[in-house]
Parts: sequence; structure tokens; C-alpha cells
Amino acid sequence: MADIRLMPLHAGQREVYAGLAKRTVLRIGRRFGKTALLEVIAEYAALRGERIGFFFPDLTRAQPVYQSIVSTLKPAIKSSNKTDLMIELITGGQIEMWSLGDEHAGRSRWYHKALIDEASLVPDLESKFNLSIAPTLLDRNGDAIIAGTPLGTDEESFFYRACMIKEPSGKWPTVWKEFHKPTSSNPLLDPLAVAALKNQYEPLVFQQEYEAQFVSWSGVSLFKLPDLLVDGHGVSYPQVCEAVLATVDTAVKDGAGNDGCGVVYWAINKYGIGEPLTVLDWSIEQITSDLQVGWMPSIFRRLEELSRACRARHGSIGCYIEDKASGMMLLQHGERVGWDTHAIPGDLTAIGKSGRASLASGPVFQGRVKLSQYAFDKQTEYKAISRNHLVSQVTSFSLGDKLAYKRADDLADCFFYGVLVALEGEQPLLF
Repeated sequence: MADIRLMPLHAGQREVYAGLAKRTVLRIGRRFGKTALLEVIAEYAALRGERIGFFFPDLTRAQPVYQSIVSTLKPAIKSSNKTDLMIELITGGQIEMWSLGDEHAGRSRWYHKALIDEASLVPDLESKFNLSIAPTLLDRNGDAIIAGTPLGTDEESFFYRACMIKEPSGKWPTVWKEFHKPTSSNPLLDPLAVAALKNQYEPLVFQQEYEAQFVSWSGVSLFKLPDLLVDGHGVSYPQVCEAVLATVDTAVKDGAGNDGCGVVYWAINKYGIGEPLTVLDWSIEQITSDLQVGWMPSIFRRLEELSRACRARHGSIGCYIEDKASGMMLLQHGERVGWDTHAIPGDLTAIGKSGRASLASGPVFQGRVKLSQYAFDKQTEYKAISRNHLVSQVTSFSLGDKLAYKRADDLADCFFYGVLVALEGEQPLLF
């Protein structure tokens, strides 16, 4: 068998690997290398002939890990199936990946190890672990590792309790061994750049995302309206800008209780006077999926109007749409008819709405994103309520909100996507 080189672990990762227990919980800050560590754990175990169950909040997060492991273990792979996300090795080892969107994930299987990534994002994880995952470990007295970044202080969260409970009880008989590793524990990162993050994000965001602390978001809005304004007012449209674009959030169904179709229009400013990113306009409507194709041309017309108003050097660079549900249909139709539509990068869709909000809060806190006076003053009627729905949704968004599923947040997600597409992510438009 050809040589196989697994990713070298840095000192913080090696400490975790050396101290793994029967039940281990990893409370990890961003960019520490949590998922990469879990990959190496799975690879080492499979090369020893062990069977691994690797669990994720959804398949979108599982797929890049599958590709990475296949690439690393290629000389030892007996068979692999990218549809079932299963890898069998010539050693007898096996790695099988599951989405915890399926409450029965792992049933009928047995494993030496169960690894759960992004555990804080999995709803009802305790039930899924106890009923589906833990039984897979009985045959071989296997190990379980759950890993994630904190998301509020939810005492009903299995991840939160696994980290915080240090004494056994009748209701919690097994104490999990915890490793708490903030971002600064990664020696491969520039320590000055890591230290600078404290001034680039709201204090609670920094504590949660980078120090891996459990913080309470009760009654706390992630986005403050003054950060989006200048002296209490919106800004003027740019006299000149690089380009204009739109971010679109689409609904699958209509009706008073369901999501609407939102669009936010942006100006990107790299060389001119003014803010790097300006919200020019927004709109929200209830449109059934079969009528959304007819709705899209109005967005392109508005983009052309805004391009002329802001004298965009590169004109309109199109609509950015999430590549799922009815958004997928619009992207496919756009490709056929020649629309200027783009799928929002998968790394941004995969982190979930709370993850997007956390990342978007940094540029807003830094003053790099502003509302135009037009977007700030605008009011429309939506679901029989007349107000500025963009301002309302963005400034009321709170991480860990248990009632979030009841709230309209279509424009908020358009806003998060716009900030990230332009300023963050792996390939930002403005750099």
C-alpha cells in the first residue's frame, strides 16, 4: 500500500487527541481546526480497521469532509460511495457519514467511534444521541466525541450540558470530558491577527465565536441600528461605485404563516469616497414558487436603474441566490435563459443562519456597511403590517432565539448574505 500522509496536527489538536475519553466534548473557537481534527481521528481509526459513524447537522456539511477523507485515504480505499457517503478501506475499516436531519441516523449500524460535528447546531441532539447513536456503540464499547462552537446558553441543549455538567446525577449519569479550545489555541494563526478580532466584533460575538464561551443572548440584538447609520441618518447613494448586486431569499410556499421572497440591493465601493458596502433598496413579497420566474426580471430592471444612479463602473453584477429549494429552480432557469444569476457560495449556506449572522456582524460593527437614506426611510406592507421590514428584521435578530422559526427573517438573511458575499467568505467580491 502506498504511503498515506494524514494532516499534521498542531499542538492544541495533539493535546485533544491524546486525551480523548469514552465520552468527549470539544468546545472550540472558530479556525482552531475542529473539523480537521475529527477527520484525522476518523482516518486513524479506519486505518486500524475500526468502523466510524460521522454525524453532521446536514449533508451539506458532510460532503466536503467526505471528499477530503477520500483524497487523503485514496491508496487504502477498497470502495467509496459519494451518494451514501460511505468509505470502506482494505484494512476492514469503514467511515459512514450521516445527516442528523434524519432522526434515525445510524440505526441498525455498529461503530467503534461516533463523531458529531457542529453539535450546537443540531436540534434535539440528546434524543438523537440516546435513541440512535449511543446504541451503535454498544457492540464494541465504543467512544463518542461531540464537537461544536457555543450558541447561546440554552440549558436544554445537549451540547451545552455536556460541556457544563461536571458531576454525575440520576438525570445525567455520564460526565463528558471537556476540552475548551479558543481560537487563540491554534498556534498556526497569527497571534496579532487573532488579538485584533476583539476590536472587530461585538463583545458577545467575540466571546462566543472566538473565545468559545457560552454567552446569553437573551434580549440582545446582534445588529445595532446606529452601526448602520451615520449620525442617525442613512447615507447618500454613492456618486460612483464599482458595481451593484442583489441578494435574493426565496420562499417555497406562500400564505400568511410562511416565508416571503426578499431581495436586498447593494452598492460595492472599493475606490470611491464612502462606505465599502451600501444597502440601496430592498423589497419583500409573498410569491408562490411557480410565479417567481416571472418576478425575477423586475429585479434585473431595478439593478439597471441603480447601476445608472450610482454610476457603477462594472454595472450590475447580477443576483446572488441560495442554491436550494426554489432558489435552485431560479438558478437553473437563469442558466437556460441567460440571466446574470449566481449561486451563493456553499461555505456560506452551510454555516446556517446564526453562523451567517455572526460573521456578518463583524463588518457591520466595524462600520463598513451602511443603509442608504432611501433604504432607511422605506416602508412597505407585508403580511398586513406596514413598516421598514429590513430594519425590523435585521435589528431584532438574536442568536439562539427559540422562537426564531416563528419570525419573518427573509430580508435579514438577504442582508447577511450580501455582507458575506461582498466582504467575507472564501472569495469575497470586495477585497
